[in-house]
Amino acid sequence: MNPGCPNSGCIYFQKNTFCKKDGYYLRKDDSRQIQRYKCSACSKKFSRATGTLEFGQKKRRINKTIFKILSSGVSMRRSAIILGVHRTTIDRKLVYLAQKSRRMHADLLLKIGTQKVERLQFDDLITTEHTKLKPLSISVAVDARSRVILGAFVSQIPAFGHLASLSRQKYGKRKSYHKESMMKLFEKITPVVSPYAEIKSDEHRIYKEVVREFFPNADYKQYKGEKAMIAGLGELKKNGRDPLFAINHTCAMLRANINRLFRRTWCTTKKPKRLEDHLAIYIAFHNSVLLS
Repeated sequence: MNPGCPNSGCIYFQKNTFCKKDGYYLRKDDSRQIQRYKCSACSKKFSRATGTLEFGQKKRRINKTIFKILSSGVSMRRSAIILGVHRTTIDRKLVYLAQKSRRMHADLLLKIGTQKVERLQFDDLITTEHTKLKPLSISVAVDARSRVILGAFVSQIPAFGHLASLSRQKYGKRKSYHKESMMKLFEKITPVVSPYAEIKSDEHRIYKEVVREFFPNADYKQYKGEKAMIAGLGELKKNGRDPLFAINHTCAMLRANINRLFRRTWCTTKKPKRLEDHLAIYIAFHNSVLLS
């Protein structure tokens, strides 16, 4: 099927009524023949690649490899060395793959929406923005039955514990956007979760308020946080039976497969937006590859 005219000023915009084949060209990047077209109404020339996310890329061959590498605990700089490209290329590919992954996830949620999730678990994963004095919270929701990650949002939170006073001295008072992030997460997953679902979480003070607002008829249960099995591995609990195993194990996989979430690493997040992009890529990889 011929693509539609990309000229927004054409009366046949996005319609292929008067679009005819107009030769082809050999794309050097992946050695493929790309069909050209011409709109008879406005004389606009375009190709099958026009308007795609990959349009203008010069290294399409490495897209699938980068998708796997960035979801396997490899840093961006090391990815550039392995693939023999500049680190700026990896940075641009991260943004591109995030856009593509979000489209994949949106399609997945549409499929899930026809069945509805009956068992939901959610929690927050704590990481940092350049330094431990500037923590970030990643709110994650997962289908406890299928282990599909339904969504994840990053939010700024103030430092806590023994670092709180030092953080205020160095960076000033830091606002918390945790509740706003939780609201965004639940707004996103509400269409795919049954209103009578079994929902589980720990005893964080804002969780109950958010759940009752979006799922007033749900069977909501909160559990006291357990001690870690090993010091530093808070996602894996010491007790034999963990009622929040699905979400805790998912958070552990996020830490193990996203380099910037490692507990002891110098590959820290400098821009929260890039962390969101990296999360989008891993979520797509997790749902489409690891769970397949």
